[in-house]
Amino acid sequence: MTNEDLAKLKIDKTDTVYRGRRGGKRGLLIAVAAAVVIIGFGLNALLNPTVEVNIVTVSLVYPSQTFTLLNASGYVVAQRKAAVSSKATGRLEWLGVEEGSRVKQGEVIARLEDRDVAATREQAAANRETAKFTLAQARAELDDAKQNFARSKDLLAKGFIAQTDYDTAELRYKRALAGVSAAEASVNASEASLRAAEVAVEYTRIRAPFEAVVLTKDADVGDIVTPFGAAVNSKAAVVTIADMSSLQVEADVSESNLSKVKMGGPCEIQLDALPDQRFLGIVHMIVPTADRSKASVMVKVRFLDKNPRILPEMSAKVAFLEHAVSPAEEKPVLALHPAALLSRDGNQYVFLVTSSRVQEAPVRVGEKLGDLVVVLDGIKAGDKIVMNPPKNLKKGSKIAIKEG
Repeated sequence: MTNEDLAKLKIDKTDTVYRGRRGGKRGLLIAVAAAVVIIGFGLNALLNPTVEVNIVTVSLVYPSQTFTLLNASGYVVAQRKAAVSSKATGRLEWLGVEEGSRVKQGEVIARLEDRDVAATREQAAANRETAKFTLAQARAELDDAKQNFARSKDLLAKGFIAQTDYDTAELRYKRALAGVSAAEASVNASEASLRAAEVAVEYTRIRAPFEAVVLTKDADVGDIVTPFGAAVNSKAAVVTIADMSSLQVEADVSESNLSKVKMGGPCEIQLDALPDQRFLGIVHMIVPTADRSKASVMVKVRFLDKNPRILPEMSAKVAFLEHAVSPAEEKPVLALHPAALLSRDGNQYVFLVTSSRVQEAPVRVGEKLGDLVVVLDGIKAGDKIVMNPPKNLKKGSKIAIKEG
């Protein structure tokens, strides 16, 4: 390529200049928009700053909480409970109950093998029958000897028989009397043997000592059952039962607070397993001894109302009350602290938390409940509201929860 050709070469700068100017305008517009957004956020932050607040959850309150003298914890315990076992040793042949079964007093709930004692009973019954037949025979012999003795006595008086014949008749009569006595004793002995055999058979029948509910099944069919469980792999108890009508709460009360507990005093019981229910009770007993390791005294509280859902060994909390709970005070009510209420134009409202902002919620309140006030309408249990709302808090304000 010559120098003349190189001189003819030129670069067209028209498109480049045009595109450069166009791209500059676009960048300027983006920068202006970003600035507007930043300024908008800044103004919003200045006009609607984040407010730190304390939040509480609205909950149901039982009226009894306002006149509770003392709270204590404990467990539900059956006052009448038994580990039912057998008086005899044998293999468990039949078990007619399981956990949760209800049994009546005297009901057979299990049975041991009884072939040996049943055979003994049959033998005793047969011996008694034999003794009865022997007694009947002895009495017949006595009747004959008695009549013969009476005739001999008359004949001797008339001189028709010798003295030796009379003596023989008298001896036979006395021997018949002794025979009847021996036969009667034999019958009594056989009846006693039969009763002993029947008792031995009864020992193989395991009966419920009182009306109750089966708590645990401690043995199964095929297990060896002994009265004391001393043998290897043997079972002492077949089932454990409890009288559900005897359930009470045994609570530990510190010695320093014992003066607040009175015999027969009203109580309210809450079970951890049934948190939405309260049960009425009274102080049944203050156990007259203290636990030195815990510096406490056991107090037994009796349920006034029975409930099939109450079970032994449930954990419980007992509130010892100043006075008995009236029917109107048995149900929980919605209540909150007056510090959450605000007034405007004769109306009351609270700040209701929704997401990270607050909204005004008009409420209608009722009577006071201790330090709280009853809420009749406007909010519900579980709602979150602001406690002690700051002056700069308003509808739609963004909030942050205070630490600590």
